[in-house]
Amino acid sequence: MDELIKAAQTARERAYVPYSEFKVGAAVVAGGEVFTGCNIENASYGLAMCAERVAIFKAVAAGHLRLDALAVIGDTTAPISPCGACRQVMAEFFAADAPVLLGNLAGEQTKTTVAALLPGAFTKGDMQK
Repeated sequence: MDELIKAAQTARERAYVPYSEFKVGAAVVAGGEVFTGCNIENASYGLAMCAERVAIFKAVAAGHLRLDALAVIGDTTAPISPCGACRQVMAEFFAADAPVLLGNLAGEQTKTTVAALLPGAFTKGDMQK
């Protein structure tokens, strides 16, 4: 997981954050490949995209529908945690017990799972009649 957090940290440096100046990086492992993402802001704030979703969508666009692990890093006091929208997207493409590594620039890390971040997630199974 250390390699994954380093990939997230490298991706963080590419963040486009002219408004908040709050850089976030993420990295996803899928089928042995690493996909990275950074947060990307827009003058129309609602159109911004989180680093986690950028990395996840890149992996899905490459043909991976089941992702293995995720790491995210930001310049926060404690290890950064994904927003609610990212948690829901994670629930779509990761197993509930998939590892998620949360980190900050001070080197602190917390390892958790998708299910711990979003208990009771709404999933495709909920749409079955």
